[in-house]
Parts: sequence; structure tokens; C-alpha cells
Amino acid sequence: MAGLSAPLVMGTAGHIDHGKTALVRVLTGIDTDRLREEKKRGITIELGFAHLDLAPDLRVSVVDVPGHEKFVKNMVAGATGIDFVLLVVAADEGVMPQTREHLEICQLLGVGAGLVAITKADLVDEELLELAMDDVRGALAGTFLEEAVMIPVSSHTGQGLDELRAAVVDLVRGYVPERRSDLARLPVDRIFTMKGHGTVVTGTLVSGELILGDEVRLYPKDTRSKIRGLQSHGQTVERAPAGRRTAVNLGGVEVEDIERGQVVARPGTLFPTMAWDLEISCLSSSPRPLKHRTEVHFHHGSAEHMARLYFFDRDVLEPGETALCQVRFPEPATAVYADRFVVRSFAPLRTVAGGRVVNPFGRRVRRRAEDMEAVRRLAESSKEELVAAQLERAGEAGLSFVELMAATNMESKNLDKSLQSLSGKRLALLFDKEERRYAAQAVVEELWNKAAAFLAAFHEREPAAVGVSRGALSQAMGRKIPAKLSHVIVERALKDGQVEQEQDRLRLPGHTATLGADQETIRAAMVERFSAAGLTPPNLKDVLEELAAPAKEANTVLTMLTESGQLVKVKEDMYFDAAAIAGLVGSVREYFAGNDELGPAEFKELTGLTRKYLIPLLEYLDREKITVRVGDKRQLRRR
Repeated sequence: MAGLSAPLVMGTAGHIDHGKTALVRVLTGIDTDRLREEKKRGITIELGFAHLDLAPDLRVSVVDVPGHEKFVKNMVAGATGIDFVLLVVAADEGVMPQTREHLEICQLLGVGAGLVAITKADLVDEELLELAMDDVRGALAGTFLEEAVMIPVSSHTGQGLDELRAAVVDLVRGYVPERRSDLARLPVDRIFTMKGHGTVVTGTLVSGELILGDEVRLYPKDTRSKIRGLQSHGQTVERAPAGRRTAVNLGGVEVEDIERGQVVARPGTLFPTMAWDLEISCLSSSPRPLKHRTEVHFHHGSAEHMARLYFFDRDVLEPGETALCQVRFPEPATAVYADRFVVRSFAPLRTVAGGRVVNPFGRRVRRRAEDMEAVRRLAESSKEELVAAQLERAGEAGLSFVELMAATNMESKNLDKSLQSLSGKRLALLFDKEERRYAAQAVVEELWNKAAAFLAAFHEREPAAVGVSRGALSQAMGRKIPAKLSHVIVERALKDGQVEQEQDRLRLPGHTATLGADQETIRAAMVERFSAAGLTPPNLKDVLEELAAPAKEANTVLTMLTESGQLVKVKEDMYFDAAAIAGLVGSVREYFAGNDELGPAEFKELTGLTRKYLIPLLEYLDREKITVRVGDKRQLRRR
């Protein structure tokens, strides 16, 4: 049927036996009770699915949820991803416990629109119907359904059905779903085997798009598969957009490999962790407060986790209060920024709280003010501020572009613009182009301050030394710092003039290697001897004995001469005057202007040196990438 592409999902809600499934059946022509036990007992146990054709160009997915209090966890799984709710209240009973709990769950999950059907209107007179509608209006006061259209209906006589359909059309026509991310995610709420096809999972595609042939992973486990088929409302499709009930035929996996609550997504796009940072609200109707470290049923997506809540700034969250906290799981779980969740207590087993994820990459932390403030910033930030805040929270490890998609729930093109803007303002640093990994400028500055402090202390401790190696400076920032990050920080410092380079040593601007009077005497004598010797330098040990220089003083001078480039270390205890080495390199290049190869014999003829110096110098030329050894000969290395 062409044109049926409205990517919206309507979910039912309401107390048991108030007629949700019967109403869906007369509206759609589909009986959502599939199980034999459901038909035998006359109650909905599992989630049911249908589609409602409202016009030639308008179709919505329908999720029918169980109303019994024992199956609230199934209801929460089905409510995840719905765009609007059809709250069902029976005229002969009015508002009941699960009416209120389902309404609270929808509110906690961020459902912001819906309408109300007063069912079984044919079983009561006008006066009782009005009383029932007044009862519902009272229960809806202060909720997102306070101004919702309310229509009396009867699945038995057909009363009000046309009016209800028209109301759904009006709502859908004016509804603009918020699809923040193009990160494809389908929380699995049903798994079965289809004859001739194999394993099939269904769910509401909450964001992004699935495409036939895609490689996928079933998170948080590392189960890999490939999409062999896609269906929506019984029709085979090649692409499934966000906001639509979708069935996915998975290749290479068995039903036993999958469980409700797993998420179908592309490999490398979600990141299982043991803790998330949250903004949580305790319901005013909760019978008791939430305590620090309390164990709860934590519902997220179509999954139910056993978890514990850890508050940053309190021991108790009273009913009606909102706070920041961390949830910790016994096993890794996946989430995306702004995902909604529901919390249910153990005794009594009921819905007590809910909220949104503000950081899916939570780190186990102590109850410190700085940690709470960092999480508060995440909760209160928006768009570009959020990107910067998440980078700061990530610390020196930084975040890749794909990780930032999960950490911000932003569309990739908008995230790219934000990162370009932050980079232009020098608030974020791209330090790994291959992974597209970024670090916050505040983190970069903190690391550079460590490096600069290390350099200053080194200069004070070793005034005769020119500077330190790159490796030593990188290690000063921290052993766990990514190598690419420390490299980029040093390169930026060089570009900005915060550090200078001499030979292979790094120093702070203005630092000059200085020697004491005795050391200066030793330096002058060593320079004189090695300069006069040219390419036949004296034995270092003999020079030091001749000068009668203390070992510590001599080593200091030798280090300064090599770091400053006045002497060149060719091998252990063999040093050459730098000018002599430069002259040798010039002669070798000139030789290759008319020759293709250089062997030991030719090198001896060129330099007049003995084997004592020939072999070490040839190996030095190889190390310095001036020549390359091919068999017993050398060739000029082509740059």
C-alpha cells in the first residue's frame, strides 16, 4: 500500500480488563492476543502489535500492553519508543491502580501526547458516564494528558469509534516526532522463529535507520549477525526508518542466543558500561523515599536490570524530589544520552521513580562535589555546551565521534558542526584523525601544565642539559595518556612557542644550558680535541683521563655537547665532531651524484679511514636514513 509511511507508534495504557485489546481489535482488525494462555484467561500477558490505517497515506504502529500489575515490566518494555498513548479507562469502573501507574510510567518515559478512550460506554447510563469522565479528568490533572481529547466508545456497539479515529488522525497530522540521532537502535521486545526464515526479532526503531544487508550486533553482548530481511506491518521493506515497529530477520543466530532487552545496532556504535549518570525523580505517589545504595528494578528500553542507585549529595530522595545519581549494574549495559528509564521498587513491587540518562559513560566515583557538578553540567547543557561537557567528563581518554553520538544523542551532521565550532574556538582538540577522537581544551591545558612544570623543574635540577626527550615529556603528562594526544599537545606547544626544540631535545623558551667554571674548562678542552681530530676522534676514556675530570662533571659536559649538537654519538664511547660528520655526509651525497652504490672499499677510498671507524660510520649513515643497505653495499636513500 503506497504512502503508508508515517513513522509513529501509538501505545495503549490502562487497567486490566478495561478493554484495551478489544478496542485495538475493532480499530485495526488485528487480535493482538497471540498466546493460548491469553485467549484462555481472557487477559493480555505479553505485548501485542498491530497497525492502524487511518487514511490512504497514514498508518501508525500500535503496541498493546498488558494491564495486570504482575506484567507491568512487559508494559514498560512496550511503552519504550511510543510517540503517543491511548489511555483506556472503563466507564463502569473508572480510574484504577494500573490506570495511575501506567500514566506515571508514560510520563516518566517522556511521552508527551495522547488521547483518552472511555470504554464500555454502552454498559452505563449518561449520569454514570459523566461521573466516570469527571473521575478521569481529576486523575489527569497536572499530567501531559490534562487537555487530551476524551471520547466515550464501545467496542461492542461501535459507539464513538469514528470519532476516536478522527481524533487520532488530528493528533498524528499535527505531531512532529523528535528524532535526535541517526544512530540506529532497535530494543528487542520479541524473539521468535519463522519457518523458512529463521530467527526474527521485533521492536520499535527508536532512532536511525536499518537497511537490508546491514551488519549488526546484539548489544550489550557481542553477538554478531546480518540483516537478512526487514518487515514493517507485514510488508517486506529494504529500509526501516525510526519510529516504526520493525521485524528483523537475523542470519547466523539462534533464538536461544537472544533475549528481550538486547539492542540491535551497528557494530561499534554502542558502548556497554557498568554505570550511568542519571537525573532521577521520585514520584509523589511513591509510598517511601529512595535511599542511597538501594537496589531496584531498573527498566530501560525493553530491558529490565537489577541495579543500585548511588546519590551524589544525599542519603535519601523523598517523594516529589529530583536529584542526580549514578546507577550501577552487575553486568554491562548500553544507553544513549537522554534515554528515559523507569525505576520500580522490590517491596512493594511498584513504580517509584524515573528520569533520563545524562551520561552513558559513568565512572564509579566517590561522593565528591566536583563529580556532582560535572554531572549537573551534563544535565543542564544543550547542544554545543553538551559536547564540550562530555569531553571534559571523559578526561584524557577523550571521546571518538561515534562515542560522542551516544554521549549527546545528536544527529551526526549537527555533532560535526558543533565539533568544528569547538575546534575553531580551541575548546576541543582533534588528536586522532583515524578514530576521529577529541579531547577537551581544559584537559589539554591541564596536561600541558604538568609537562611545563616538569620541564621547569628539570631545567632547575639540570642547568647544563639542553632539555628533555619527547618521550620523557610525554610521560610527564601521565603514563595512561594516549600517545597520539601527548604528541599533538607537544606539537601545538611548539607551534604556539610554549616550548622550543634543539636537535632532539625540548626546552622552555629562554632556557640556555649553562655550565660551572670547572665544567666550562672541561667543555672547551673536549671541543678542541674532537674538533682537531676530525673523522679520527680520540678514545673518549683517554680524553677524560687526560683531563682528570670527575665522572659526574664529565658526563654532564658530554650530555650537553651531544644534546646541543656539537658532538655526534656514532656508537657507545665513540663520538665525532659535528662539523666533521656534516662534511662526511656532504662527501657521501656528492659521491652518489655519480655512483649508484657505495661499498666498504669505496668508503675507505673516499675517507681514508680504517675499519675501526668505517663500519660504525656506515651504520650511522643507515640509522640517519642517508643510506640504505642492500646486501654488502649502500645506496642513497630516496626521500
